Amino acid sequence: MKKILLFLAIFSNIMLADLVDVYRSQGLDAVQKQIEKELTKKNYWEKYLLDKNVDFGYYESKKFLILAQKGAKEIALYKIDKNNHNLVLRDSVIVGEKDGDKQIEGDLKTPEGVYDLTKKLTKLDQFYGPLALVTSYPNTFDKTLNKKGHGIWIHGMPLNEEREEYTKGCIALDNLRLRELDENIEFNKSILLISDENFRKASKDDISIILSSIFKWKEAWKESDIKSYLKFYSNAFKRHDGMSINQFKAYKKRIFSKKEEKKIKFSNINITPYPNSLKKQMYKVVMDEDYKTKFYTFIGKKELYIELKDNKIKILAEG
Repeated sequence: MKKILLFLAIFSNIMLADLVDVYRSQGLDAVQKQIEKELTKKNYWEKYLLDKNVDFGYYESKKFLILAQKGAKEIALYKIDKNNHNLVLRDSVIVGEKDGDKQIEGDLKTPEGVYDLTKKLTKLDQFYGPLALVTSYPNTFDKTLNKKGHGIWIHGMPLNEEREEYTKGCIALDNLRLRELDENIEFNKSILLISDENFRKASKDDISIILSSIFKWKEAWKESDIKSYLKFYSNAFKRHDGMSINQFKAYKKRIFSKKEEKKIKFSNINITPYPNSLKKQMYKVVMDEDYKTKFYTFIGKKELYIELKDNKIKILAEG
């Protein structure tokens, strides 16, 4: 009964009498199925997002967002609360010596995309200032594009105050502001967006399409509906292990042909606009996945890089 009350509280826009009738005649599983169907509807998410600011994305577990704009040579930190993104600090930065998106080791370019902060380094050479925040470049999508390189940090200025006007690809800012940035975040709950010139903000329409599509994709996956499932994938798709779209299709057809009963749950969904040099309208989606069949269980992160085109999502990469 507690589960029923929780469902009703979350989905108050579904007619209460209708759900009671479903429960009375078909049981709790049927109520859950009705609710899951609601999650696939764009208009549900439009109502849900009505009072939320999604300019910089939609977040259920990330708490801090760092936006670095290379063209403006500016960095800004936002704290994410339930309905808004609140500016904490903004300052100037220096970036890679060469313009454009990073492609290879040593090209002196700062990458464009969305990255995690993986750890904090201290006791560095004085050139890097008091500390450095290490980014996850290259991410899964970068690797599918064969981008190379490593060691992209957010770091400070030389302690001896002798500095150039550019970096080898990192993002560098004033040491006092770097300390302030570090003191105001939890790096494992932060996300970094690096754009070139004009950052393209998200819209509620975009986020509603993505959220409803994710749950449609999940239902096709759960029901082993291979035709509907594969429609969500771009012809340019590559998996984290390098599997091409044709290899992926063949693999999934073999798996889906077994018609296994599956339980799939997504939680802690985070959707971030993905700046890129490909001129695509992209988003990065990261969420917790709980997947179970009779013979296999996976509990971990699901990572999707998607293109939004003609009001539909196309998955470009998956990890």
